[in-house]
Amino acid sequence: MTSPIPGRISVVIPAYNQEAYICDALASLSRQQLGRWEMEVLVVDDASTDATDALVQSYLDSVPGLKLITLEENVGVSAARNIALEQVTGEFYTFLDPDDWYGPQHLATLADTLSNLHVDFVRCDHVRVSGTTRVMFRAPQALRGIVLNPADDIEPIDSPSMVDYPYSWAGMYRTELMRSIGCFYFDEQLQSAEDRPWIWKLHLDTSRYAVISSPSVFYRRGLPSSLSQVFDERQLGFLEAYKQVLAAVREHPDSARHLPKALRQFFAIVCHHEKRSKNYPPQVRLTIKQQLREIFSDIDVTVAHQVVLEMDVARRRHILSYLQPGKIGVSK
Repeated sequence: MTSPIPGRISVVIPAYNQEAYICDALASLSRQQLGRWEMEVLVVDDASTDATDALVQSYLDSVPGLKLITLEENVGVSAARNIALEQVTGEFYTFLDPDDWYGPQHLATLADTLSNLHVDFVRCDHVRVSGTTRVMFRAPQALRGIVLNPADDIEPIDSPSMVDYPYSWAGMYRTELMRSIGCFYFDEQLQSAEDRPWIWKLHLDTSRYAVISSPSVFYRRGLPSSLSQVFDERQLGFLEAYKQVLAAVREHPDSARHLPKALRQFFAIVCHHEKRSKNYPPQVRLTIKQQLREIFSDIDVTVAHQVVLEMDVARRRHILSYLQPGKIGVSK
């Protein structure tokens, strides 16, 4: 693994069967106004069966620093990201999903903030795109362009905070530091929710970050391949993700401070999946039920009850049913 090169930004793009969108992502990179920065782009073609590979190759002359990594077997988004991260050479790095795109000054703006404020990472707003509709979605931190303590922004418990903004692509990160603290790679077991434990680790284990008002990531919503549109085993990722989140928080020196937030977030996700569970295949519903039984058997009951009492009545009733011995509230 090479030492980071000062002044370079690395962009990691995992891509599987993205012929409909990958050109938008790459065209936005070809238009980046980098200023004093240089760029490398690492696209991992995750064994696509469409024209993704050929389309990426057609941009080799127009996207500075573009490198295509072609896999023979599909490994999933986390492993594909990790394969690219092994080859990252930039001082800073970030992610771009293959169906999204950047505004022209996106990379330089984030890199300038990282450099000028001497922070560990920076986060930004984004624009959600549904068909022809575009809506700005703000990161849940009102203080902008100043140095902040990541741990302070895990809370508040009962309203959105920065750990409720789990988008690794809405930010940029200092390569050497992230490697040194073990917050560089993604868990390859996770088919979904891979950003959740990753974002929590950022806020638990770093010391300085900033949020900027730069909504220059354009995020497509509602695509057929989006997690919100599928109802198969990919939905199971949240279970292992929150096992990891809860374990990391319990082991942290400020566990008593942060555990209520972790539990509140987990309970909200459980209720979300309960509402959707009627659309899941029977085996997926059964697996969720079995794994929730395991997670709740190890839950911090006293803290959990305190958290539940602050939730709305419907969610409170649902989570309390999980906390009663021998009962699990997932629909059959």
